[in-house]
Amino acid sequence: MKAIQVKVYDNDLEKAMRILKKKIQNDGLFKRLKLKKSYEKPSEFRRRKQREALRRQRIAASRNKYRYHK
Repeated sequence: MKAIQVKVYDNDLEKAMRILKKKIQNDGLFKRLKLKKSYEKPSEFRRRKQREALRRQRIAASRNKYRYHK
């Protein structure tokens, strides 16, 4: 697990907190913590993984669709 660091400039704590929240969200830490909060049945785990894979495929397909039409 990599360390997440945010530098605070001019005592602007609000801006630093916004940046930290964005970095944590992009890292997927909130999602992992939410999943670990309660037990997930193996069938639900497989279903969730399948949904995530389909979502990644749709995103990749939409990116590839527009890549060659320039």
